[in-house]
Amino acid sequence: MSGARSQMDRRALFASGAAAALLAATGLSAGPAPQRGGRLRMALSGAARDDTFDPRAAQGLFMQVAMAGAAFDTLTEIAADGTLRGELATGWRGNPQADVWTLDLRRDVLFHNGKTLVAEDVAASLALHGQGLLADVIRIETQGTGQLRITLRQGDADFPYRLSTPALVILPGDRLEDAIREGTGTGLYRTAKFLPGRQFIGTRVEDHYKDGTAGWFDSVELVSVPADAVRAQALREGLVDAADLAERALIGTTQDIRLLPDVHAMSAAIQAGVALPAGIGTRWPLDNLRAAERWWMASG
Repeated sequence: MSGARSQMDRRALFASGAAAALLAATGLSAGPAPQRGGRLRMALSGAARDDTFDPRAAQGLFMQVAMAGAAFDTLTEIAADGTLRGELATGWRGNPQADVWTLDLRRDVLFHNGKTLVAEDVAASLALHGQGLLADVIRIETQGTGQLRITLRQGDADFPYRLSTPALVILPGDRLEDAIREGTGTGLYRTAKFLPGRQFIGTRVEDHYKDGTAGWFDSVELVSVPADAVRAQALREGLVDAADLAERALIGTTQDIRLLPDVHAMSAAIQAGVALPAGIGTRWPLDNLRAAERWWMASG
């Protein structure tokens, strides 16, 4: 990470809830506004027959998109411009030593099973990673239903940034095993069908807290296609709208396909009929894994 990028991200870490809300104001281009409708079909690599919605498991691209990009949310999110903004958290504050962090949670969030998100759900979800990603966390305390205080073994100014890691999704704390089995989160897309290593279908949640800012498709379908050449062929023939690809030569000379983030360092390709926001996140493929949230079908 460059020095300038690091400074920008560090400044974003300490943004107030109000500033985070401003950052969340979509970042859309001045062109036609996004419109609801259609199904986004993606051919992806990285799936396995033993895939699950267990956030502790090593996940390939397929499950990262299904989880962090569709069915679940994290506490913070990397915006397309590389800055940090709140997702399930509306604000965060660190003490001067950066070893105690207080997080404020959204109050208007429902899990797909109808349960309201509370601080205990976040605490239980983060505790799953106590031997892994969050091994430096020594204490998680809930403060009412809408706030947590997290104590680290040593100071870490980047801790809110770490909370955007795709594996750190939030599940209903009282039904962790059910949520892992069924894919129950707070994301824009409810798990409608899941065939491990083969297919994920999510349907748009109505009355979601992100209404008007994200989640334009009625549904999203992920299909596992391990071979690069086969994913490229499916894209060229219009069988899918997007695919993760790293070799421009696989696309050929077709004019109806766009390379992302650009022709020099591509990680994906999409059909011309898919509309994009002004910025495309490049930290992970497919707009920081959030294509299903941020893209929409172009009119006409």
